[in-house]
Amino acid sequence: MIKVGEHITLDFLGVKKDYSPSFYEKLIYKIAKSAKVQILNVNSHKFEPQGFTTVALLSESHMSFHTFPERGVISFDFFTCGKVHPKIALKILRKEIQHERVITKSFDRSSISLYDDIYSTPGQKKYYVVKDVLERLTTKVGQYVEILNLEEFGNALFIDHEIQVAEKDEKVYSSAFFKSSYDLSKKNSNVAIIGGGDGGVARACIENNSNFIDWYELDPEVVNVCYKHLPKVCSKVKKSNKIKTFWGDAFESIKSIENSKYDKIFVDLNDDQYCIDLAKKNMKDLKRILKKGGVITAQVGSNDKKPKQVNNWCKVLEKSFGNVTLSGTHIPSFDCNWNFASSIMK
Repeated sequence: MIKVGEHITLDFLGVKKDYSPSFYEKLIYKIAKSAKVQILNVNSHKFEPQGFTTVALLSESHMSFHTFPERGVISFDFFTCGKVHPKIALKILRKEIQHERVITKSFDRSSISLYDDIYSTPGQKKYYVVKDVLERLTTKVGQYVEILNLEEFGNALFIDHEIQVAEKDEKVYSSAFFKSSYDLSKKNSNVAIIGGGDGGVARACIENNSNFIDWYELDPEVVNVCYKHLPKVCSKVKKSNKIKTFWGDAFESIKSIENSKYDKIFVDLNDDQYCIDLAKKNMKDLKRILKKGGVITAQVGSNDKKPKQVNNWCKVLEKSFGNVTLSGTHIPSFDCNWNFASSIMK
């Protein structure tokens, strides 16, 4: 980690008094003395009809006040690369400024960044702590791909801003995916995987002694970036001679596959309605290539976060096969339980 400094912002709310510019200048010198930082210059600008800005240039960075009398708000920020934490200003300002409430935000200025969890809400914000950005690209297929090195989960694949897999707990996801099918039928000689560009499900199949695996994947650039940055997930896949890869539209590719070829089909597509509809449209071909007694398993998303979509996936499988079994497991990097729906070809 490269540390640049520390930063604090203070927003004083419910300020009734309109303080003079000299008041804030005195506060700046008082804070500087307490924090043992050197002031190089102080400059102020008064706005009409009200409010002003005061900025102090420091050897160690800066301090500033911005006033909004019409809203009863005084905003202060203090950034320093020195050894003293800028929070030292809070104690002083609490005493000097008459206010109802203060909003305090402090953070390190460093090479560490925060990445929004796509499932954050206005009332509950969640972030991934990012140590490094290893690669970003938009593939020819149109997917926005990021490989981020996360503080807690290691290298991770994000597609269109949503986490797909992380090194630390990928085996939890892939093992649960495979087990959801294996619990219904132990036969797994011949396997088809629809999607799953990170290679985790393919690796799980190899580790569970599948004889051969046909992997139907739309985007070779996703696979290549995972080979490059996620070797713990997919290095066995790259080296395996059990895997045959079909690039392009999976549902077009399976049209040429003979009947009753596979013991297992894993559908590792997005859990959104578009992919549900796509699977539903092509379910006749998926049934055709599945052996009697074979199992189709789809990752269907999180019943905690997307119950409607999980239910829609289950309806499609139930209608097509007359049965559906829902399983799930907690994925730490997803911060929720994740679900898999399986049906047996009877």
